Amino acid sequence: MNIINLIKIAWEALLRNKTRALLTMLGIIIGIGSVIAMVSLGQSSQQSINNQISTMGTNLIMVMRQSQRQGGVNIGSGNVQTLKASDVTAITQKAKYVAMISPSVSASGQLVNGSNNWPSQLQGGNEQLLAIRKLEIASGTNITADDVRTYAKVCIVGQTVVDNLFTNGEDPIGQTIRYNKTPFKIIGVLEPKGQNQMGQDQDDIVITPYTTVQKRILAINYLHMIYASAVSEDMVSAASEEIEEILREEHRIRQGQEDDFRVRTQQEMLEMMDSISGFLTVLLAAIASISLLVGGIGIMNIMYVTVTERTKEIGLRMSIGAHTKDILMQFLYESTILSLIGGTIGVLFGLGLSYIASVALNWPFVVSTPTIVLSFLVCAATGIFFGWYPAKKASSLDPINALRYE
Repeated sequence: MNIINLIKIAWEALLRNKTRALLTMLGIIIGIGSVIAMVSLGQSSQQSINNQISTMGTNLIMVMRQSQRQGGVNIGSGNVQTLKASDVTAITQKAKYVAMISPSVSASGQLVNGSNNWPSQLQGGNEQLLAIRKLEIASGTNITADDVRTYAKVCIVGQTVVDNLFTNGEDPIGQTIRYNKTPFKIIGVLEPKGQNQMGQDQDDIVITPYTTVQKRILAINYLHMIYASAVSEDMVSAASEEIEEILREEHRIRQGQEDDFRVRTQQEMLEMMDSISGFLTVLLAAIASISLLVGGIGIMNIMYVTVTERTKEIGLRMSIGAHTKDILMQFLYESTILSLIGGTIGVLFGLGLSYIASVALNWPFVVSTPTIVLSFLVCAATGIFFGWYPAKKASSLDPINALRYE
């Protein structure tokens, strides 16, 4: 019996029990749909995170204070004073692969304008901070080197700050707001960036000279962080190594001693987030594939019942010349077709779910072609694997006993 005839017979047999076939496919539909949706959403989330990180610049380098340890216990980096303005000067003078650099000092407090107030973060930097962090000014001007030198009480605000402090639509440029008790003149407004992948509002920020935060707000002489930008993406690793060598020299750290700072790059963050997202995607897909196993068991159960119901038909086919192989292939084709149809519907169902979720979460919609191809291969394998036992049972029936079966 040729393949076309076997497919026709299998298809007609499935059409005779449409409801049963649909219910049998339901497990496959849910299984494949869940796997497709989980993989697609995992890749969408990963792409969204990468896009968010990339908006900060892929050649960004961050130098942070190293956490303190006492008695083997990590007590954090809150009071660590290892980073100084002199470190920035040394990096500026000695590093060949660093294009821009900015000290960074931050503080949290209450912003006030008339009867309006808003809790926000004060971010201190120099005139290069905006360029390093890929922040653009929508109106007004940037802070200057002279502002940094004179501890000027000027600031650049994000759109969220504007919306909450200037509720009547006033132009904030030139207006004075108070940060706790210190007045600041607004000289610029940043282009809106929205929320990042972690849900943090990137427009809820006030940028001012770092010396102003040091001297007028916190009364400290150290830095919380240093932002730097490599001359190009290809030179990020070289720039990072340069910074490490310079800081070890500045901090007089001997060979074998632990650094009192940490250097992190955007590329490292991308790799770390890719690793985490990839692991979570695989984990979710593995959990979702359990329903695919249940669907396969459902196919085997229904095919076993089908063989029992069609015992007389099997005996009749054998008595008129059907070979054992023909009977085996007939039932294998039925289970495989059942699985493939369920897989096709499941793929469409999974893509639909992932598209709706991507739109709701404002993530890019990612379609994984290899996953779809693999899903169809898994469906075919599921149909063959779980249909083998019932098909083997059907092909091993004795024709005479089968014809006598009631």
